[in-house]
Amino acid sequence: MPSIDLSGKAAVVTGSGRGLGLAYAHALAAHGASVVVNDVDEAVAEAAVKSIEEAGGRAVAEVVPVGTAEAAERLVNRAVEEFGRLDVLVTNAGILRDKVLWKMTDDDFDAVITTHLKGTFTCARAAAVRMREQGEGGTLILVGSPAGQRGNFGQTNYAAAKAGIAAMARTWSMELGRANITVNAIVPVAATAMTETIPAFAPYVEAMRGGAPLPDFLRKGEGFGTPEDCAALVPFLASEAARGVTGQAIGIGGDKVALWSHPQEIRAAYADGGWTPAALADAWPTSVGAELQSVGIPAPKLPEA
Repeated sequence: MPSIDLSGKAAVVTGSGRGLGLAYAHALAAHGASVVVNDVDEAVAEAAVKSIEEAGGRAVAEVVPVGTAEAAERLVNRAVEEFGRLDVLVTNAGILRDKVLWKMTDDDFDAVITTHLKGTFTCARAAAVRMREQGEGGTLILVGSPAGQRGNFGQTNYAAAKAGIAAMARTWSMELGRANITVNAIVPVAATAMTETIPAFAPYVEAMRGGAPLPDFLRKGEGFGTPEDCAALVPFLASEAARGVTGQAIGIGGDKVALWSHPQEIRAAYADGGWTPAALADAWPTSVGAELQSVGIPAPKLPEA
């Protein structure tokens, strides 16, 4: 197996005080990278830094809510001031404000879009400027979600932001390719505060906290595991082994890693001179509408009792 060595590289991981972000920061540090840990809670951020240092890694904390250009500059500047450079950005910071469409307020929508979508944009822009100035390439890893790939009930704001993040990864991979900066979206599935409320998963997550392993039907069938299971993808994408991987959406969780498809036309029909509403109604059931696409995250396939 190729060695994944990130020695001499510096990374910023947003929202890395706990959960998936902390697992990403630990994984990068374990492979030699120096890490800027980011969180909105100073005590949480400092505890994360301490845990990385106790494991033999190198890290510093930068406490700031992502979303603004000023916050992005602070994160990039902290990496440069502490470590002399920036090579890797992981945009993990996020919040939830779940409500169905008719109950979602402007504030609910704006808060999630600001943190997830604008936060990804501003941090990636600041990182890209720095990486292009360095002239040695770099890695942007944007954290997506199955909700952004397929939609999810009650998550208008979150699904929209995560779908936009996947689209930005594809766009930026083209724009930054000549600078040797790779850009990918990752789609993690893990037992976190965001997923443990799913009723089907709850008893297994509770058992896992008591020391029981997650069963294979979750780890393999559902690709569901711990944050640490998802973390391996981050140092891989930041390494030279993944220099040719860019513009992709890659899912990981439990024992499973998968490549998501990009949206594409799956069926087409043609009418000489163009379509009329009546012609569409006539042709639809037997042509492009013969097999419509499903929506939503598929329900877990649980074993029969």
